[in-house]
Amino acid sequence: MRKLKLDELNRVSVEDYKNQEKLPVTVILDSVRSMHNVGSIFRTSDGFAVERIILCGITGQPPHREIEKTALGATQSVDWFYYEDVQEAIADLRTQAYTIVAIEQAENSLSLDTYRPSSQQRYALIFGNEVNGVSDQAMKLVDACIEIPQFGTKHSFNIVVSAGIVLWDFFAKLRRDY
Repeated sequence: MRKLKLDELNRVSVEDYKNQEKLPVTVILDSVRSMHNVGSIFRTSDGFAVERIILCGITGQPPHREIEKTALGATQSVDWFYYEDVQEAIADLRTQAYTIVAIEQAENSLSLDTYRPSSQQRYALIFGNEVNGVSDQAMKLVDACIEIPQFGTKHSFNIVVSAGIVLWDFFAKLRRDY
């Protein structure tokens, strides 16, 4: 077995990426404090070709050196918008017929492994602050809440790990024929 060289990876240009079909998912970052986490989520979102990222509250915005350190240029390929208030972002997405889904440990949450997104629907997935999770204001407005099953002692994944798990799951379920 041999690792592929960079020129063998068939990477698309930023322009081609902007024009390609996207996963019908928007990522909302609800007051994510770490710039490295923000950059990593940009990079992960690029990898799964999400529609866009919405940054809310205290979440840092590009251009920022610490975001770019982990984004590796994904802030150029993934469309992003900033809203001071997560409730306003959710209201705007609701007018566009998005299903609003929190990724959180909560009463009546649905297990990620059993959640079945519809290919006929668009989703806004809310990932919250590293300490406090998805804000109470946002939780009051969601259509569903997904929880990632965990079996260790911590019952907590880093937000970037959570985003990677959930975005892969949505990609696999919505684009089985990729």
